[in-house]
Amino acid sequence: MFQFHNISEYQQALSTGAVQCVDVVKHYLAQIESRKSLNAYVHIFAEEAVERAASLDQKRMAGEAIGKLHGVVVSIKDVISYKDHPLSAGSKMLSGFNTLYNATAVQRLLDEDAIIIGTCNCDEFAMGNTNEHSYYGASKNPFDESKVAGGSSGGSAASVSAGLCMVSLGSDTGGSVRQPADFCGVVGLKPTYGTISRYGLIAYASSFDQIGVFANNVEDAEVILDVISGPDANDSTTMPTKTNLSEKAKPLKKLRIGVFSNATKHLSLDPEISDQIIHLSVSLEEEVKSVESISLDLIDFIVPAYYILTTAEASSNLSRYDGVRYGYRHPGEQKELDLFYKANRSNGFGWEVKKRIMLGTYVLSEGYFDAYFSKAQKVRKKLVEEATKIFNEYDVVLLPTAPGTAFSLGNVEKDPVAMYLADIFTVYANLTGIPAISLPLFRHSNGMPFGVQLISGRQNEVTLLEFSAYLMQHHKQYS
Repeated sequence: MFQFHNISEYQQALSTGAVQCVDVVKHYLAQIESRKSLNAYVHIFAEEAVERAASLDQKRMAGEAIGKLHGVVVSIKDVISYKDHPLSAGSKMLSGFNTLYNATAVQRLLDEDAIIIGTCNCDEFAMGNTNEHSYYGASKNPFDESKVAGGSSGGSAASVSAGLCMVSLGSDTGGSVRQPADFCGVVGLKPTYGTISRYGLIAYASSFDQIGVFANNVEDAEVILDVISGPDANDSTTMPTKTNLSEKAKPLKKLRIGVFSNATKHLSLDPEISDQIIHLSVSLEEEVKSVESISLDLIDFIVPAYYILTTAEASSNLSRYDGVRYGYRHPGEQKELDLFYKANRSNGFGWEVKKRIMLGTYVLSEGYFDAYFSKAQKVRKKLVEEATKIFNEYDVVLLPTAPGTAFSLGNVEKDPVAMYLADIFTVYANLTGIPAISLPLFRHSNGMPFGVQLISGRQNEVTLLEFSAYLMQHHKQYS
């Protein structure tokens, strides 16, 4: 039976003839079928994936040049365009819609011989942190199906965690890669804003959104990042130069590590998670140059600022879904244009998306723009200035990924405010545009995985990834 450990070993096995791409794809299709209850996938491209695998086997055996991701089986979140395939953003609004072009990230995967096996479930238009706001129902946690997989990229996280693919692409607007990675016990990487092109990514909040990577280990996440990152003429917000991930970071003994003390001791944080992260920071004191406690002064303003700004951008971005050119159109006849729009949008969008559109419209409206939106922008500016100062002094900062382990299904309906506040530790990286990663180092006494989040300065993925690999090798407490 095929077992996947990492991309490097897998490709070595392909080169020796120990495995074939076709057999590997069939293995993953069987695994997907056996764990259908997780609801991780919304569309599976079984026949196409097998055909592509066969062509890659033929290419390799013919001695032709092969790509960096030759035979790697990938899933993608249902907000990333894959030409001539369904793209619905987990919403009734786009049910039945097929995209017309490849996202830049997807094209770069295909150019390097990757195999896309399917699209993964997510919260509708990436709005949520439990994956319960999906038109297709909630994705479930592979460790305990009574728990959520996290959101909004819950299906992607579950697909990697349960062994239903090798790696997956998600999107991270406020923690939507890192939090589900934390809940499902996998690595979740959100690079610096602009590292990966957003061309072909359905927009939620354009100045926050960034494609991210799920993997079983740091090395695989780095391989995927190296392939899909870089400038793109189709996205003016991409970085003008590609980060050279082959550079060496500072030696471990010279690293300066910070720990956000008001995060690790925050009242919302599970005591067991707090203890483990504090213990980790103490252990690191003997291994690196310095480990110091620092304070994130604006921590209580982060979540309000995030939701004001992202909903404002969402109200603008989602105005294009009107049922005129594509997407859901209400079957009833409407003689007036405004009633036509109202019928389509009221019935096409789910309640969470409608809430966020209305909130965003409200904070942008006359009389409230200065009271809410302008103040949130000022908070964001201060956070960026503060982050610049912090990373002039520290190479990496440690903090929790989430306040607790995976929530039970249904909690979002009982206490929606608590669900919003659960983003407290992840949205900082999106507000400031810095890279962040969640590492699955620990197991809670309740049996669920949890990890630690690392953040670094803008475009300092080299240090972030090297230190992450070190922690996974020397401080992971379970396998």
